[in-house]
Amino acid sequence: MAEQLTKSDVEKIREEIEYRKLVVRKEALEAVKEARSHGDLSENFEYHAAKKDKNQNESRIRYLERLLKTAVIVSDESKEDEIGINNTVQLYMEDDDEVETYRLVTSIRGSSLRGLISTESPLGKAILGHKLGERVYVRINDTSGYYVEIRSIDKTTGDAEDKIRSF
Repeated sequence: MAEQLTKSDVEKIREEIEYRKLVVRKEALEAVKEARSHGDLSENFEYHAAKKDKNQNESRIRYLERLLKTAVIVSDESKEDEIGINNTVQLYMEDDDEVETYRLVTSIRGSSLRGLISTESPLGKAILGHKLGERVYVRINDTSGYYVEIRSIDKTTGDAEDKIRSF
């Protein structure tokens, strides 16, 4: 299945590819050359570590390029009063009697530990397109779920917290 990416996701991936090709690749090649100059390669840990780092970088570049080729571009635009991709929301969790803050993102960027909820997750699917003040049922499986109330929607993007290697 193709990953869904926004235009800003695509831009960040391209930035990472460029960084890896122009900076990381050059550093990795220099590290391999330096380690090779230390003599016997069969017992040279620095050489094997440098080769491993170089290969991991090349694999990451190939992965990101393949991701871009197969991705489906989705819009992160939404109506002013409804939840869309890249919006930060405060949700009242009725079962826990707590308010939690999340940012709705594409599946590739989801990270519940960082408060980034994927549009493919049960919570993300449930709240996408809903409006401020609505009470929404989040279905976990065929027999259970829970209710949340949308307390606030922030349309500003969180690009300041997004680093090049956030994918």
